[in-house]
Amino acid sequence: RQRHGRRSPRSAEPIVNLLIGAATLGFLLTPLALGVFISYRIYHTLDLTVDGSFGLGAATVAALLVIHVPPLVATALGMLAGVMAGFLTGAIHTRLRVGTSLAGVLTSTALYSVILFIMGSGNLSLASSDTLVTVAEGLGHRFGLPENLTILGTTVRGGSLTELGLMALLASALVLGLTVLMRTDLGLAMRAAGNNPQMANAVAVDVNYMIVLGLGLSNGLTALAGALFAQSQGYASIQMGIGMVVTGLATLMIGEALLGKRPLGRWICAGMAGAVVFRLLVAGAIRAGLHPNALKLVTALMVLTVLVVPHLVRGARGGRQPEGG
Repeated sequence: RQRHGRRSPRSAEPIVNLLIGAATLGFLLTPLALGVFISYRIYHTLDLTVDGSFGLGAATVAALLVIHVPPLVATALGMLAGVMAGFLTGAIHTRLRVGTSLAGVLTSTALYSVILFIMGSGNLSLASSDTLVTVAEGLGHRFGLPENLTILGTTVRGGSLTELGLMALLASALVLGLTVLMRTDLGLAMRAAGNNPQMANAVAVDVNYMIVLGLGLSNGLTALAGALFAQSQGYASIQMGIGMVVTGLATLMIGEALLGKRPLGRWICAGMAGAVVFRLLVAGAIRAGLHPNALKLVTALMVLTVLVVPHLVRGARGGRQPEGG
């Protein structure tokens, strides 16, 4: 800072870049929020496969990019790996009659070894590989986007803007696609199987099939988030998926607090809004002095607060007696 407490242009420079990076990560984590939305809100269960499928998506895409598989194909295959993980959890639950949470824990634990086999080690660098991010940067340069440009007096890399645009476009497409799907006959059957399995059976809906399909879609979206995250960060790690189920819950609940749960389209949009706001809050907290090692702790406390406070408020209101009552 300069004298009299005025910030210098150099000290203000990271703020814009921090906001762009946080928004990019928020859009990138939108598939994770949508995946948690399907399992937690549509099927009313907490699928713990999320931690494993996020890391599986990251590991799969990294292993494929290292051997020069096209980024779009590698990303699609990373998402497919997550779908298969979700199918496995669904099959354990429906066929072997194991609870959803325990089935998710078993699958996620097994995926830890699978991820190590896929990557061959605990970490895999993508520094010399083409990714969706580098492809987007190349397209930006081709269409005349400069290497650096100035926004609000701050120098910003053109590549960071192309990455932000790519993730925002992809997140919006996923929100729109999921909204359309949930309004089709298949989507209605999935929602019926989650809300009232007995009634769904009565109208000839195969509830077990819908559960397996829903968990597959949920973990496919989660793995897509992992694949995008690895490409954005430039590496994949065995530790990437730890705690992602809590992060997904936090983003979803923040979005629901902002946009509500009705109508359906707004409820699904809440996943994207919550992911972006969550990352902006994290960026602000770290800039304000929060130690990065405390991020998981703060996220868990945030989810606990969102879960507990509404019940406390309703209990306090219910305990009050009107005058003369």
